[in-house]
Amino acid sequence: MDPMILALVLFGVMYALLLVFAEHRWIIALAAAFVFIFMRLLSPLEALKAINWNVLMMLSGTMATVELFIQSQMPALMAEKLLQKVPTVQWAAVVLSVFSGVISAFVDNVATVLMVAPVGLAVARQLKTNPIPLIIAIAVSSNLQGAATLVGDTTSILLAGYMDMSFNDFFWFKGRIGIAWAVEVGALLTLPVLLWIFRKDKQKVSAEVKTPVSDFMPTILMTGTVVLLIIASQFKNKPELTNGLICCAMAVIGIIYESLRQRSGDLLNSVLKAIDYKTLLLLAGLFMVIEGITQAGVIEAIAELFVTIGGGSKLVTYIVIVSVSVLFSAFIDNIPYVATMLPVVSGIAALLGIEPYLFAFGLLIGATLGGNITPVGASANIAGIGILQKEGYKVSTQDFLRIGVPFTLIAAASGALVIWLVWA
Repeated sequence: MDPMILALVLFGVMYALLLVFAEHRWIIALAAAFVFIFMRLLSPLEALKAINWNVLMMLSGTMATVELFIQSQMPALMAEKLLQKVPTVQWAAVVLSVFSGVISAFVDNVATVLMVAPVGLAVARQLKTNPIPLIIAIAVSSNLQGAATLVGDTTSILLAGYMDMSFNDFFWFKGRIGIAWAVEVGALLTLPVLLWIFRKDKQKVSAEVKTPVSDFMPTILMTGTVVLLIIASQFKNKPELTNGLICCAMAVIGIIYESLRQRSGDLLNSVLKAIDYKTLLLLAGLFMVIEGITQAGVIEAIAELFVTIGGGSKLVTYIVIVSVSVLFSAFIDNIPYVATMLPVVSGIAALLGIEPYLFAFGLLIGATLGGNITPVGASANIAGIGILQKEGYKVSTQDFLRIGVPFTLIAAASGALVIWLVWA
């Protein structure tokens, strides 16, 4: 069998299995990588070299530091202080949504929902109002801002690793504004949507600051991670693993400090459990498989197909990339999708004779925001609905679509427009 056809068939089977058996994605990806090696579509050495160890180190280090940050209860305290500044439930919903968005620019989206949603539930209980729209708003807002910074989401880390982008490059890149500002424009334009959705919730808010915080070290470490990544961005010829080492080093410092402070080894176990090893192994497998289909010529063939569909037009191709990304991410996990599509959009750009940044940024906008359309489109949505279900609330698809659809369409369209105007 032709190597390209064989690689395409194997990749198609892998992706189908990823969709059907979501709980075992990491096993499926690693098994697919092994099959690629066994079928001699990829050598063991090429497979190991294909793994982006910097990305995996950044993710694992950030996950550990985020767990320490959550345990310090600082996010809950910040949310309570914010609620003291708002007059009504309507504005409380907007403020909590914006707050979750800001937090998720630096913290994993699911972790953000787990931090902010309990505050939203407390507000709803106090005012005896329906918490479902509030928690959904928190979840979709956390998904939106994840693309704003290098450490905000796994997809952002994938983009940075593939395009060799630093933390600063998300804000100012090659003499132009970066993707962060397109995300912020989208976030700003969703505020009227939230105000309209909660227009009837005019009850007064009287929040109290109840969460005690005595340990500020995790907050310092979170801030230090961002600062060090910004400093590292100034050095263009830095070692390849610099960002990963920064994130891991800050996590190790935090674990050692907190273990000594608490005089217990239990903290290490809780932090290690908080690291999402399945996602790390999934990415490792995907890196190897994508290298295999790249060498077999599959990526180039898919890129040529996109160019054919776009008729050689940069604008039409861009619209297709963004639209397909929104549609796909509404129903499938955006991590394997973005990992697969990054080399594809680079190939499309090469065929059209342009730099890849326009299509890569459009891909990230569409894939990150598309998950907000449906309840299963993003892990943060699933986490938010799970919290509501544990509290005894039934969330219908209609409940979610009422917020998710207008939120996504406005944010994705405005963000994509900004990217086009700046990078086309």
